[in-house]
Amino acid sequence: MRTSFDFSPFYRSSIGFDRMFDLLENASLNAENWPPYNIVKLGEDAYRIVIAVAGFAEDELTITHEANMLVVTGAKSEDEEVQYLHQGLAVRSFARRFELADHVLVESAKLENGLLVINLRREIPEEMKPRRITIQTETTMPASKQIEGDKAA
Repeated sequence: MRTSFDFSPFYRSSIGFDRMFDLLENASLNAENWPPYNIVKLGEDAYRIVIAVAGFAEDELTITHEANMLVVTGAKSEDEEVQYLHQGLAVRSFARRFELADHVLVESAKLENGLLVINLRREIPEEMKPRRITIQTETTMPASKQIEGDKAA
């Protein structure tokens, strides 16, 4: 399924944004909507992802932070001794991927009341922050006016 947007005009006038345009084009391909989740902006550089993982224990969940990617997986062990008369709870294995911007780090993760809460923070390195560049001018010595000793002005 393709998006209805054509990003080709942006390729002509922007450099280094290829990854962002690819993410926008491929966003519709990631149509998996289970387990449900929220993404919350807590502040200028603070974010939180909350994933509903009811039925999963802490040791059945894995959080991996790769380059610009956060992967949350859940694998429920199969209990072959259980015979379900009705299984309405969706406790199936999953892998949820989140694209992260540059310099976004995972601060913490906790499991409480069936919700996996992951706190993220963007930390831009000092050398990447905007800085003012001083403009140097070429200093030339002005021609000095000197009065010679035997000539009067």
